[in-house]
Amino acid sequence: MTDRCATLTEKEKQTLRLIVRGHDAKSTARHLGLSVHTINERLRDARRKLAVSSSREAARMLLEREGGHPDSVADKQIGEARPSAGMEQPVMPENGAGRKRSAWILFGVALMSLVLALAAISSLPPAMLASADSSPSVAARTAEVETAARRFLTLLDQGKWEESYALTTASFQRVNTGKVWAEVSEQARPPLGAMISRTMISHDDVPTPPHGYEVVKFRTNFANKANAIEKVSLERDGNDWRVAGVTIE
Repeated sequence: MTDRCATLTEKEKQTLRLIVRGHDAKSTARHLGLSVHTINERLRDARRKLAVSSSREAARMLLEREGGHPDSVADKQIGEARPSAGMEQPVMPENGAGRKRSAWILFGVALMSLVLALAAISSLPPAMLASADSSPSVAARTAEVETAARRFLTLLDQGKWEESYALTTASFQRVNTGKVWAEVSEQARPPLGAMISRTMISHDDVPTPPHGYEVVKFRTNFANKANAIEKVSLERDGNDWRVAGVTIE
């Protein structure tokens, strides 16, 4: 496996690192500012070199080859040195024509198999959106989701990795062990310093199958980073809300 992984180009590795986070070809292309055709070609070449039938299997092989360390699957621009622990450097799309994207911290996404289709909101008919906005339960639902997200983030503020892991979805836990979550969190969260303020700035209902997600964004000031954007994705589990993913930019 080591020899086969060594045959991968840096661009193929970059693509596989996004796949192991839970991206598909379309979202990977959007992330890198490339065409889906280009991404599919990279994945096809990577599968051929690694002698596997699926892109996710190829991504897992690369993850194992690189030791499963969160830094090893973080985004990095082609030809650039790896960023310091827990922080990613701004990434530019490879075609050079895209927007500058600063993704400083990514929690747990390295192994997450969930892709949150935020674009699905824009495809809903206006009448459906208007109906959802006027529902009397929207305010109550927003309050529930915000409370659950804040509870989770507070545990991260306190360095309680095990307790925060217990609040994640079953699908998240199937692809992220508690040990991996603790290691990723320990690398990513402490460098930010103490949380000074946290304000919710948006709440979106993402109608993806089977039950959809709720995505809450906060503007947060940390001792070592001001105006950070925290995004928490949650899924309903019975009467509770569980976390499917969290990022800090």
